[in-house]
Amino acid sequence: MTQLEAALAEIKRGAEEILVEEELIAKLKEGRPLRIKLGMDPTAPDIHLGHTVILNKLRTFQDLGHEVLLLIGDFTAMVGDPSGKNATRPPLSEEAIKENARTYAEQAFKILDPERTQIVYNSSWLKELGATGLIKLAAKQTVARMLERDDFKKRYAGGQSIAIHEFLYPLLQGYDSVALKADVELGGTDQKFNLLMGRELQKEAGMAAQCVLMMPLLVGLDGVKKMSKSAANYIGVHDAPNEMFGKIMSISDELMWSYYELLSFRPLTEIESFKAGIAAGTLNPRDVKIWLAKEIITRYHDAAAAEAAHEDFTQRFSKNAIPDEMPEVTLVATEGGLAVANLLKEAGLVETTSEGLRMIKQNAVKCDGDVVADGKLLVAAGTAVWQVGKRKFARVTVA
Repeated sequence: MTQLEAALAEIKRGAEEILVEEELIAKLKEGRPLRIKLGMDPTAPDIHLGHTVILNKLRTFQDLGHEVLLLIGDFTAMVGDPSGKNATRPPLSEEAIKENARTYAEQAFKILDPERTQIVYNSSWLKELGATGLIKLAAKQTVARMLERDDFKKRYAGGQSIAIHEFLYPLLQGYDSVALKADVELGGTDQKFNLLMGRELQKEAGMAAQCVLMMPLLVGLDGVKKMSKSAANYIGVHDAPNEMFGKIMSISDELMWSYYELLSFRPLTEIESFKAGIAAGTLNPRDVKIWLAKEIITRYHDAAAAEAAHEDFTQRFSKNAIPDEMPEVTLVATEGGLAVANLLKEAGLVETTSEGLRMIKQNAVKCDGDVVADGKLLVAAGTAVWQVGKRKFARVTVA
């Protein structure tokens, strides 16, 4: 495999789509550091592992010698990104934007190399556009073109309001690529319309069009929905090491490979060897999952914290002799949560809710190794290993 082929393989790792791959190869062959852009609206102060998927890809480009432009959309945050929204997003205050931008950059540098990252704010050029520049920019696209966007199309068809300023967002994001002379822009699959707008505006400006690399949305702990705080299926980069370790160990063996592809920095050849080892019976999936947990915790905390979290997990679970294989059950909770006795019954761990309450009183019920003593407990969304007695186990996802 040539150096170019190896670099392209790492760039394509986990990517959902590259537009246009042939153009990206041509840019790589030029032998110069490419300008890699990622625009982030500082809409929230904390990020979870789902947000880090694209940051990991930025780090890949850095390791290949390219220049990373981490764009903080302090100006566009005041407009609000309408992507995937079924209602107009309220704009943020300038104070909230500054604080969120500060904490976001701090968390991003747990992945990115600060020495090889240029942080830019789009207010530095978008404020200079003025009314005349904004009108000229708006003239470059039609309402019909904007309504081709899936979220706008659905809202329009459903009679939901679309504010005029929302049409400006993709234009402003595209103009960012013109101002930065970006060679490649990264984004999620939900950003495709905005990312392609950058290509169009660069062409109109007489520039070489940027390539677009889209990453998939990371599936959360429940194995079904995308990782998000609203779905309570996330792992925050600020989660405590023990909590982070337990959450990673709760994911299914099948989902583990997606996490390895999108979150791990291990070489692809090594991950393939893990798969082969499990298939041959020479590796235990639990051990492979432990290695993933320790890698991620080391990145966001340190190696000592990862070792301590592993030791704590082992001490809590080794005495319980938790099996590698167990039933996996998905249950639906009501608005307030799922009653613990109902969870035990629906998961097949007890015959009746009365038996479930009785087992709780006998301290015979555990959740992720911890005794459940409250029979009135309402279980929130998430995934955990539930145990009744010494031999009944189930990995239960509450959605």
